[in-house]
Amino acid sequence: TAPGPRSYTTLRDEAVKLFNSLQQLESERDPVPLMQGVLQTCLDLPPLVDEIYCQLVKQTTEPPAPGGQGDLHYWQLLTCMSCTFLPSPPVLRFLRFHLDRTENHFPASEMAKYACFIREALGKTKGRECVPSLEEILVLMQRQEMICTVHCPGAPACSVAISSHTTAEEVAQELVSRLGLSQSPNLFALYEQSRRREQPVGSATLLADVLTRFE
Repeated sequence: TAPGPRSYTTLRDEAVKLFNSLQQLESERDPVPLMQGVLQTCLDLPPLVDEIYCQLVKQTTEPPAPGGQGDLHYWQLLTCMSCTFLPSPPVLRFLRFHLDRTENHFPASEMAKYACFIREALGKTKGRECVPSLEEILVLMQRQEMICTVHCPGAPACSVAISSHTTAEEVAQELVSRLGLSQSPNLFALYEQSRRREQPVGSATLLADVLTRFE
């Protein structure tokens, strides 16, 4: 299940806990739940976002084993951070410098590919209502897109590839085009349905946030 409400202590204590989580991340066999926990803490406590960005830049600068599993875990969490939060302008400049430096020092490496992906994500990220789902974290770790299934009245279910930045309006427009309804005078929207209710999804809502709520 998605992370629920948490109780927190002081920012200083939570920063120490996050630092310990990052140390644990390096050797974690299944890093996904730990990554989601770090992201959830940052969502709940925004002042810690810059701290985690700075820690991840530090951990991925001159690592003992460049491109090793531990190093890539840090890059994968940095990837998830870039699709969820924007750092403050000074930290963003520091981060972009780090990405450029990595691509220059390790061209064609996995680290360089993550650096390129992160740079592109930072240009699209506007903030999230929810942290990435476990499924989204898994695909972000592979720098891939998620497949979202949309059920259309009177037509077969449609599979749509979405990123962490895809809005409901963008998916609705793609489906209208696929179904040959571009000339229809009707308005189209996506609906979110659960056992208790059905409601329209706002046009600017990120589909990734809707999928997290389903999780």
